[in-house]
Amino acid sequence: MSVEHGGLTFDRPGHASVRIDTGETVVYIDPWTEVLDGEPGDGDVVFVTHDDFDHYDPEGIAAVAGPDATVAVYEAVDTSDLEREVVDLPYEGEVTVAGIDVRTIPAYNDPDGDHVTDEGDPFHADGEVIGLLLDLDGTTVYFPSDTDFLAHHESVRADVFLPPIGGHYTMDRHEAAAFARSVAPELVLPVHYDTFEAIETDASAFVEDLEADGVRVELF
Repeated sequence: MSVEHGGLTFDRPGHASVRIDTGETVVYIDPWTEVLDGEPGDGDVVFVTHDDFDHYDPEGIAAVAGPDATVAVYEAVDTSDLEREVVDLPYEGEVTVAGIDVRTIPAYNDPDGDHVTDEGDPFHADGEVIGLLLDLDGTTVYFPSDTDFLAHHESVRADVFLPPIGGHYTMDRHEAAAFARSVAPELVLPVHYDTFEAIETDASAFVEDLEADGVRVELF
């Protein structure tokens, strides 16, 4: 299902893979072969937030990227297996990628929180993941990636918010709802849920929770 907002069209092939069409530019975030429908090859810009297999997938990038696509990847990811030039994204900062203003925001699991391994290590440690705040034709889109809701996130505002809600490896739907209220978006599009047993959640309850506060949420 496609969702339109602010002149943009959003699609979720599955999991945390997202496609955004501005009408002139097609943007993909974290394309993963497992959830893609064939090899669309229509991407003008491809962003990658970290090196988990379901986010950094060279085959997925190849499947969605057009022949002249710009590929921008978090600088901590080893991209030596990509057969194309890569724009490095900083851990925290601002950069322009193919005409798109991008702010990168640190993303990780709180080491004292619930989303840790049996050994007590966070699934995503500080320094391993970035979130993306994109300005697409005047509409701000925030993809926080695999993270908890952290103190430095409280200053972030965006028109469209795409949080993970599955829990276990990331924030759960309750944390994501609190995060969404903080971001104060016009539209929330949840991702990263129901792909594996560990991240199964009640997405309808997430919708109801935020819509009770007057926040528009779409399951796409």
